[in-house]
Amino acid sequence: MELFLAVFASLISIVNPLGGISIFLSFTPGYTAQERSRTALWTSFYFFLILISFFIAGSWILSFFGISLASIMIAGGMVIFASGVSLLQGTSASSKAITDQVKKEAIKSDDISFTPMAMPMLSGPGSISLLISLHTEFTYWGDRAIIAAVVLVTAIVIWLCLSSATFIYRMLGEAGIKGISRIMGFIVMAIGVQYVINGVMLLIDQMGLL
Repeated sequence: MELFLAVFASLISIVNPLGGISIFLSFTPGYTAQERSRTALWTSFYFFLILISFFIAGSWILSFFGISLASIMIAGGMVIFASGVSLLQGTSASSKAITDQVKKEAIKSDDISFTPMAMPMLSGPGSISLLISLHTEFTYWGDRAIIAAVVLVTAIVIWLCLSSATFIYRMLGEAGIKGISRIMGFIVMAIGVQYVINGVMLLIDQMGLL
């Protein structure tokens, strides 16, 4: 349970599904409630598929590119920290990647669930690097099953948030959503710093300096 809560807190803070509500609504101006609910369901499904794929292939990706766990933890921590800074400033790295051209294409598109919603909006570099490092850090399959369950629960939370996007937006407003995102940003920054520290300590230990 401790591992589940720790990973869930990290992943949900990085993904920040509440922060994606405004963009989701801007991409679906002419959608009915049923169409938004269906799009939310497919977005959460693709999110789960993307992250679980990177999680399963984590150690193979590192070995293929010759990357150590310490390196991915340090680099991933820096990416997570940068994402936190963006959230704290009222923006997000994933939303910056969505240009005006992408927004126009998304509005015209019949399906926005895979791109840009599932990727890069929700499953970006921060969450992907987190899952890759977790796969290498936890080698016991029981722990990996717990982490996979966290990804599934996070996908369900995303579905609940996006399918209730209109209600949540009316209740919180743009200011409320940005306020929560800024709080999340501070937490994400702390997670990023901790990952960098853990990576540096692991690197020092591997070099035999301790």
